Amino acid sequence: MLNKYSTATLLLLGGLTTSALAQDFSRVQAKTLNDDGTPYLVQFRADGNAYKLQEAGTLLREQLQLTADDQLLPAKSEADQLGFVHEKFQQYYKGIKVEHATYSVHARQGQVASISGQFEKIRGLNATPSLTAADALQRALSFVGASKYMWQDAREEAGLKQQENNPNATYLPQGELVVVRTERTSNPLLAGKPVLAWKFNIYAQAPVSRAYVYVNAHTGDVVAQDKIIKHAAATATFATAYSGTRSIANSTATGGYNLREATRGLGIETYNCKKGNSYTAAVDFIDADNNWTAAEYNNANFDNAAGDAHFGAQATYDYWKLVHNRNSYDNAGAKIKSYVHFDDVPGGAGYENAYWNGSVMTYGDGASTFKPLTSLDVCAHEIGHAICEKTANLTYQNESGAMNEGFSDIWGACVEARAASTFGLTGKSTFLIGEEIMKAGGALRSMSNPNQYGQPDTYKGTNWRATTTSPTQANDYGGVHTNSGVLNFWFYLLSQGGSGTNDIGSAYSVTGVGIDAAAKIAYRTESVYLTASSTYANARAGAISAATDLYGAGSAQVTAVTNAWYAVGVGAAAGGGTTPPPTTVTYCASKGTSVAYEWIDYVKLGTIARTSAADAGYYNGTATSTSIAAGSSQTISFSAGFASTAYTENWKIYIDYNQNGLFTDAGELVVSGSSASTGTLTGTFTVPATAKNGATRLRVIMSDNSATTSCNSYSYGETEDYTVTITGGAAIAGVTTGGGSSMGLTQGATARGLELYPNPATDVVRISMPDNAPLVSVTLTDLRGAKVTGVQVEGDQLNVSALAKGIYTLTATDGQKVFHQRFIKQ
Repeated sequence: MLNKYSTATLLLLGGLTTSALAQDFSRVQAKTLNDDGTPYLVQFRADGNAYKLQEAGTLLREQLQLTADDQLLPAKSEADQLGFVHEKFQQYYKGIKVEHATYSVHARQGQVASISGQFEKIRGLNATPSLTAADALQRALSFVGASKYMWQDAREEAGLKQQENNPNATYLPQGELVVVRTERTSNPLLAGKPVLAWKFNIYAQAPVSRAYVYVNAHTGDVVAQDKIIKHAAATATFATAYSGTRSIANSTATGGYNLREATRGLGIETYNCKKGNSYTAAVDFIDADNNWTAAEYNNANFDNAAGDAHFGAQATYDYWKLVHNRNSYDNAGAKIKSYVHFDDVPGGAGYENAYWNGSVMTYGDGASTFKPLTSLDVCAHEIGHAICEKTANLTYQNESGAMNEGFSDIWGACVEARAASTFGLTGKSTFLIGEEIMKAGGALRSMSNPNQYGQPDTYKGTNWRATTTSPTQANDYGGVHTNSGVLNFWFYLLSQGGSGTNDIGSAYSVTGVGIDAAAKIAYRTESVYLTASSTYANARAGAISAATDLYGAGSAQVTAVTNAWYAVGVGAAAGGGTTPPPTTVTYCASKGTSVAYEWIDYVKLGTIARTSAADAGYYNGTATSTSIAAGSSQTISFSAGFASTAYTENWKIYIDYNQNGLFTDAGELVVSGSSASTGTLTGTFTVPATAKNGATRLRVIMSDNSATTSCNSYSYGETEDYTVTITGGAAIAGVTTGGGSSMGLTQGATARGLELYPNPATDVVRISMPDNAPLVSVTLTDLRGAKVTGVQVEGDQLNVSALAKGIYTLTATDGQKVFHQRFIKQ
């Protein structure tokens, strides 16, 4: 791409000769110049002769002495709280963008108060490149010198296309012709001089870097570099309490490294309150070698919780930026500060709470009920309150307060789900809130079954807490932590679907749209349509409007939103009355019980293109679909992810062509085979002409057991379900034929997982190793990841009589493989 705008378009503020540019000094009050003599700031007199905002073009021509080759194009307009309007202009030279050269006009009540910015005085520059973009890119790549780039990784490319929802999205740099100051040169006479250059956004994977690289379009020299990944001063390895060992960004400090970083917005910082209640007295956590190990931080003070707070803030920032394009909680890059080891009574027994205080995150260490309150969903929940404050600002009482809490739970679930998928985290349940911080097991709240923890799943139904005109802490401000269950269940049904009869006798059926679409609808509802005093009825209207904005009137998403509100007792079903009974068939369950060694990490068919980490044995991707035509030949791509060793995996891919809820009809096994490859595999099949039109289930199964069928709970591996929409086929179900596969390798061996029984247990747990393998050694950890000492194993029996009640993870090895299984001590 040479340049975005034509010269004719850009003559908006140009086109006058030098002789016509006499400056009107009578209006100038003060002027500050740059070193090159161009104006940096010009302030104007506030009198009857002042410039008006609509005269911005004339003003800039006069004050900057524009020539026929200079153009300024309006780029952005903003108003601030003081009543100023700021109009920003981008400089162009002969229709080519001038990098880093913008100029702003600042006006109040329509009268210009000042102008400021950077303007490049360019004269006689040859604007026709001698070097092609392709040649310039090779010069840029030689300068970067990476061993691998992001566009060379097929999965990263596929992930970008999915993230951008654009099949043409790519990391491959596209050259843009610009004018830029020379910053890299061995000739001091050329330093700071503007040159014509090719600009490339180069993202290197190994070693990691990302920067704009500028190549002189005449000489091929790299003349400037502008880093996109900044402040990468340090990367720590931290053994957290709840999320395993994670890489986190931080920085150097006196004595080593602290928990501060500047790579996200204005930064993320985590501090130690030292069991006190003063933020100003808080200090940095310092580690000498930046390897924050469990031996150092899994201690009596729960210092490993600091790693969870820091990782949680980073993961939450990343979720909002990458999913909703929101730059921190205020959408302006606000610094996220977290304070752990907070105690409202300094040196007390432990603080059983976590909260957002309007400016920082605060986490207690817990006492009798909770462990340190820094689990990932709690971190995301608290930052969610900051999001609410900066958007709807829902008043913290009665129904608005319940929705304030509910939206925070929604964001806790969404952040946790994305991080679990991205990093392969275990021990996390998307629709349970606080499951990792409870000392006695369980959770704080369940979004899928609010009644389980004393919340209502229906508006004014069972467990609903009466709202009040006198909200106080004693009445939970009108049930804000109780009545949030209604919004939670609405979001669960919207994303996952479900059917039943609610507390007020309404039969409902909701077809889920997936957590990503549900999150977009929820965010737009909160940020655009809700105000401080909104009620659940307002939220229903807002959510329907949000879904309409995003997906169109009458869309499946609008129907799902409406029916989900009906399901929780707010408003009518789509079309009025009750929702119709389910018309889709019910499919059998298929799930791997362990993803410790292998999982599905890539599936692509048509517009379905998903790269993922482990999904706990099953992923419901039915909200993601692609169209395939009856009679057409299709190629599906897929690959396995391995924790270490690449094992032989058995692949079976099914399509329910006649939509009867079974995958056992002739021709519905469309791909079958095995491979130990870590690369991308492909299978080809032909869609039968008799396939039924409409949406149907695509099931992808990867198992180490060749006997695994379409309806199995199996040991190692994973199942992923998607939707294919068949066109040009039969109007009714028919017997299908055909559907071959290009795979035909050897089959793997049967295996089963580690089994513990009884579970729950009170005194003794029996350990049954996979395939009667020998039991070589056993270790036991609690929910914090802390190793339990003094465990006694005799033969295949573990004595648990002395353990405190709770949930534990038993790790057993046969000397070659390591197996993990949880059990409950009652």
